[in-house]
Order: sequence, then structure tokens, then C-alpha cells
Amino acid sequence: MSRLPLPADWLVPDWPAPPGVRAVCTTRSCPAGDAPSAAPWGGFNLADHVGDAPQAVASHRAALAACTGARPVFLKQMHGCHVAELDAYAPDGQPADAAVTASSGVACTVMVADCLPVLLARADGAAVAAAHAGWRGLAGGVIEAAAQAVRRLGPHPPASAASATSAVEVVAWLGPCIGPDAFEVGPEVRAAFTAARPEAAACFSPRPGGKWLAHLPALARQRLAALGIPTWGNDGSPAWCTFSQPQLFHSYRARPVTGRMAACVWLQAGHP
Repeated sequence: MSRLPLPADWLVPDWPAPPGVRAVCTTRSCPAGDAPSAAPWGGFNLADHVGDAPQAVASHRAALAACTGARPVFLKQMHGCHVAELDAYAPDGQPADAAVTASSGVACTVMVADCLPVLLARADGAAVAAAHAGWRGLAGGVIEAAAQAVRRLGPHPPASAASATSAVEVVAWLGPCIGPDAFEVGPEVRAAFTAARPEAAACFSPRPGGKWLAHLPALARQRLAALGIPTWGNDGSPAWCTFSQPQLFHSYRARPVTGRMAACVWLQAGHP
């Protein structure tokens, strides 16, 4: 497949993924030759549920496939924890907030516009996964579900559920999301995390009126660390904040009518 060059500001993860694993996170920038969506969506929008013109979304999705050399599979994201297992024939629109595959040329894809995208890869290159981690999914265990799925999938499945959660080495990358200086939430959000994990309290800063600022990347890193998964990417610094950079990233809180970016991870076709 002939590939389009990636726009210069698309994010290519700097992580120790094995040979044959590829990943990218889009921005608002369109690949060469692809027209941006009209206002108010603007730029490169990959979501077909936000009111954008269907022909624009279809063009953008085709451009993403041309840039990656893989077929991105788009989910119907529900802010839950279900993981869809993808193969070469997997359709778009499956209700899930994470995807896993051991098939080459198929990109596990999650759409975001403030929520946190989490990409996972087995160190042996046998499988990859992507998770859409808004606060509901993150609190509910979407990262744990995706990690278990990617550890189970591959040529040599673990002998037991216990070994599936720890024996297979996995690495993770966190993409851009709303930052810890912008993500104001109510006390119910903090309670959803701290009820099961008291250490999550360190990821919230108090605000006037009983509100809190939540640190999504730190919450995700806590959970990944508990799974024994080393993590790269978003460290919570301003450079990764979607809300504070609405010209670069789609941000729902900055613009309620906006498009969606995509974070994709796939196994390169033809790689041993």
C-alpha cells in the first residue's frame, strides 16, 4: 500500500515497542491533499457521530489508512470497559472502549477529544491494544481489561488467568488528554477512584466550591504501575494538554462542537 506522509505535528510514540509494532496519534492537521472539515469541526476529524459531513469523515478515515498502511477499526465508544478482539474482517462500530489484535495490518483505534488514549504492546510483538480512558472507563477498569486482553492474546496463551495478568511483558504509551490544570470534576469523580484505590487521592487537587482538578495521566500511570507495565508519553505537562492547545488538538471542553482525534496501534503487515 502506498502511504501518505504523516503531518509534521502528528504524535509518533517514543517508546520501546518491539520491531513490527507501529503507532500514531493524530492532531487537527490534515495529511497532504486531504481537505479539512468545515467549521465548527475544523481540521482533521475522524468521528462520524459529531455532526460533521459524512463525506469529510470518510475522506479523513481513508487518509488515516493511507498514512498508516493499516486499516483502522473505529469503535462505538461507550465510556465502558469492554474490549473488542479484532481480526482482518472486524467491522467498524462495535460497542467497546478498547480493542486488541494479533492480526497484522489492522489498527486498534480509539477516538479522543480530552479523554486519554492508552496504547499497549506486548514486548514479544505478538499483540497490541488501544484503550479509550475517560474518567468513567479509567475508574471502571478499562486499562486493566485491555492489559489482560493483550497479555492473553498471542501464539502462546498463558496457562491461567493469574499468569495472564503478570507473566507477559507489556509496554504502554499515553497520548494527549485534558491536563491536570484544566480537568475540573465533582466530588463524585474523586470518590469513584479513591473508594477502591485510596492512593488515587494524590491525583486530585482541591478547588473552590467542593470541586477538584483531576490528573488523568497520573491516575492511568498508577494503574499501569500496579499491573507491572512501564509507561511512556503523557506526563501531565502542558505540552500534552488538549484543552490548552485547541489549535493543535480537538478538545470537547474547549469547543463543545468539535471533531475527534485518533490514537492507533498496529502490527506492521509483512513483519516477521
